Formats: sequence, structure tokens, C-alpha cells
Amino acid sequence: MALRLLIFALIAVSAFAANLRLYLKDGDYQMVKEYKVDGDRVRFLSADRGEWEEIPLEIVDLKKTEKENADKAAALAETLKLEKAEEEAIKADRKLVLSVPEMPGAYLVDGPNLTALKEAEVTIENSASRRILQMISPAPIIAGKSTVTIAGKASKFRIRQSAPEFFFRLAEEERFVIIKLDPKKNERVVEIVTILPNEEGTFEDQKQVPVFKKQHAPRLHKLWGEKPLEPGEYAVVEYTEGKVNIRVWDFAVDK
Repeated sequence: MALRLLIFALIAVSAFAANLRLYLKDGDYQMVKEYKVDGDRVRFLSADRGEWEEIPLEIVDLKKTEKENADKAAALAETLKLEKAEEEAIKADRKLVLSVPEMPGAYLVDGPNLTALKEAEVTIENSASRRILQMISPAPIIAGKSTVTIAGKASKFRIRQSAPEFFFRLAEEERFVIIKLDPKKNERVVEIVTILPNEEGTFEDQKQVPVFKKQHAPRLHKLWGEKPLEPGEYAVVEYTEGKVNIRVWDFAVDK
């Protein structure tokens, strides 16, 4: 990356130096590699002929020439600044990737560090029963609607970032998303599950947040929202579609 940035900078500087326009007051211009004011004359190195030439200062639109050259220099400096920032961000990202623990879970990017989210205990409730939901023991397939919840009206893990980023290490190759939780009494609803009769299918209704995802290694991903998150209760979840087994790492976004 550093070599690429250096090559880009050299090319950009070379192109900038070879493409100066020395404007004349009649609207024409000369393509020059460089120029300098010498008394009442302007000396310039012609980009076309490769020779030093001079013309009277009074026919040169020096103000327009200097403004365009200053604008080009500023644009070049901004491009190089962005390239450098991108390189530094990639280096920081690589460093964070190496620091992600081997234990499956969600880890909030907190500057140069990572903060682990605590996995929440998930329960599933229908009209007849309420039980703890475990990945290794999927809920029984009973026709009707069930509610998947986690305890507490609000998460203890609270952040003030409207655009949080997470590294997420999966336990298995499963689906994973960020969802918005729905507070109800003393719990938060993760999803509503509709189970059709005769094992015809299962539908899980989640309030998924549109996210970007980037894979760094097998079962290791980075994810963040496509838009800033509004204040509220959220969770990073890992789930198997259609099997009603889900793992939840909850967090809240404050104003």
C-alpha cells in the first residue's frame, strides 16, 4: 500500500508539473512545465517544445494562471491526504482484526480497541409455555405464533455512537445481522415466529437494520449500519433461518 501511494504521488506530481496553463489576456494559453516572472517578462518552459521562452508580462493573465495552479495544487494535496488516510485506516483495521478474540461473539470497535458485548439469554414464549432457547436445542415445532425475547427493558451496554462498527466472530457459518429490538414491559422482543401447521414452514419476523459486511477470515466479519442508528435498543444476532435458534448480543444507542 505504501509503495502504491508513493507511485501515485510521483505520477500525480509529474502530471501536475507537466500540465500548467499559462493564460493570456486574449483568452488563449500556453501549456508549460514551469514559469517565472522576470521583471516585465514571463519566462516559461514550453511543454510542447521543451525550450525556455519568454513573453511580455502585460499580455499574461497572471491572476487566472495562479488561481488555476493553486486550485490544482490544493486538489492534489487533498487527494494525497485521502490516500494517506485510507492507508492508515487499512493498517488500523488489520491491527484490530489480529486482536479479535477467538471466542465467538460481537466486539465493538472503540477507537484502537475492541469491547466485547455480553451474550444475552434468549427465551421463547407461546400461549402454552415459556422456555430458554438454546442453539443446540431448537424450539419444538408447534403451529402458531411465538415470541422470542431477552430480559430487561433496556440494555446495560450503552453507547453514544450513532454509527457503531462491530467485528463479529461466528460460532458456525450462519446468518448474522443487526436488528432493532422492541421493548415490552420488562423484556425486549427479538422476533416474532410464525410456525405453519404440518411442518410447512417457519417465518421469523425481525426488524433488521440494513448493514454493510466485510469478511476478514473464515467466520470473522466486520459489520456496520448503512445509515446512522437512531437512539434505541439493538442487537447483533446470529441465527439459522427457519430453525428458531438464535444468539443475541444486545446494545443500546443513546442520544
